[in-house]
Amino acid sequence: MAKDEKQAALDAALKKIEKNFGKGAVMRMGEKADTQISTVPTGSLALDAAIGVGGYPRGRIIEVYGPESSGKTTVALHAVAEVQKRGGTAAYIDAENAMDPAYAEALGVDIDSLILSQPNTGEEGLQIADTLISSGAIDIVVVDSVAALVPRAEIEGEMGDAHVGLQARLMSQALRKLSGNISKTKTIAIFINQIREKVGVMFGNPETTPGGRALKFYSTIRLEVRRAEQIKQSGDVLGNRVKIKVVKNKVASPFKVAEVDIMYGKGISQSGELLDMAADKDIIDKAGSWYSYKSDRIGQGRENAKKYLEEHPDIYQDIQKQVRQAYGIDEKSIADREDPEKIKEKREEAKTEKEAATDKKSDQAK
Repeated sequence: MAKDEKQAALDAALKKIEKNFGKGAVMRMGEKADTQISTVPTGSLALDAAIGVGGYPRGRIIEVYGPESSGKTTVALHAVAEVQKRGGTAAYIDAENAMDPAYAEALGVDIDSLILSQPNTGEEGLQIADTLISSGAIDIVVVDSVAALVPRAEIEGEMGDAHVGLQARLMSQALRKLSGNISKTKTIAIFINQIREKVGVMFGNPETTPGGRALKFYSTIRLEVRRAEQIKQSGDVLGNRVKIKVVKNKVASPFKVAEVDIMYGKGISQSGELLDMAADKDIIDKAGSWYSYKSDRIGQGRENAKKYLEEHPDIYQDIQKQVRQAYGIDEKSIADREDPEKIKEKREEAKTEKEAATDKKSDQAK
């Protein structure tokens, strides 16, 4: 076949695919309008830097796992708050029935506009998530947690009944359905997961996450959240020092670690992580227990220096700007990529094209 004939045949095939499945179903990479990864900040500057692209990528699956009370839900709620600040819509599938509205509000979540579901079964929770994502109107969905997505057969059965691999099969089937819609609608899907221990493991790490292997494969980013130490002042425990390790990353280099302070009742301390990041890049000088900025002492001890930054927003903003430049987190480009009006327009276009393609299929069937 001659080169011109091959090109004509390819063009005809592309037109036929677009006619049957809608515009954008197939395209040349050079013609793709948005090849840059669109992101939403995580709510933690240190985690934005660790992920490497300035936040959570849109249209991807994120898994956040770790031991109990390590800060997994806090990390997810900060992401919800960031999406809402940018005019987005958030949904929270609370399978554990443990959502604390007062704490969520303290973290910046607009609980009045948050879509909340507390499903009775795993199938119900995942179907609700699929319906919301397919609508194209949701920017972020949080499932808390995978371990609490109990299959209907297990709930309706008796105590002690064996249901081998039932939850793993449920998650595998759900992710096969969800992944395509998540990508098309540019929805961020965060799955919170717990950890379990494998029985009889003599060597290596015995820890694993429930729900089978499917979520590990489908996740673009996997975050391991663990408590490092308690934060104390005058004998009182104010919070926990938490390490967030990026154990899998398909959009940048993996295995980077973000250390953050999660304060009781307040969430991630942004002044604390800013202080640490600025000290690492010599933007703030640390001599012994004293912290100094531009030769002026800002506090003795970490907690006092954090308090100073919180009380002086002009200095905080100045240091934050320098830290963003030092770590390559471009605030302006993130804002440009996340214009809520542009995102809304794209979602409406995608929804219209999908409806048109469905109508064509219905007409052909008739």
